[in-house]
Amino acid sequence: MPRILAIDYGAKRCGIAVTDELQIIASGLTTVDTRDLLSWLKDYVYKEEIELFIVGEPKRLHGEASESEQLILPFLEKLNKLLPDIPVKRIDERFTSKIAFDTMIASGISKKKRRDKALVDQISATIILQDYLYNR
Repeated sequence: MPRILAIDYGAKRCGIAVTDELQIIASGLTTVDTRDLLSWLKDYVYKEEIELFIVGEPKRLHGEASESEQLILPFLEKLNKLLPDIPVKRIDERFTSKIAFDTMIASGISKKKRRDKALVDQISATIILQDYLYNR
């Protein structure tokens, strides 16, 4: 069974999470420099069968799109041109960074590691993907 891959898109770097082959569990995979994301995805899709991309949709408290959305839309257009056979679904990502940080504290991760923004992005992508799996 193909996997589902989630992206927590950011201006500098993107957190990546992926499901197991049964699409039951979301796991953090890596963090990729945003400039390298499309080529990384192309390489990954060549190695692993991906059925669906989940991309976080940043919103403000009242539901309107945040300014980050203006960075994501051009990426989505390029992704659709590069890998047109893999659909993209958007998932509300409000509070995922806060939840990721709180999860790090609760799991006993040291203060030094909690400052690692790449780890926060990877955990955020995992939360986005797990949320999708839970609500589909």
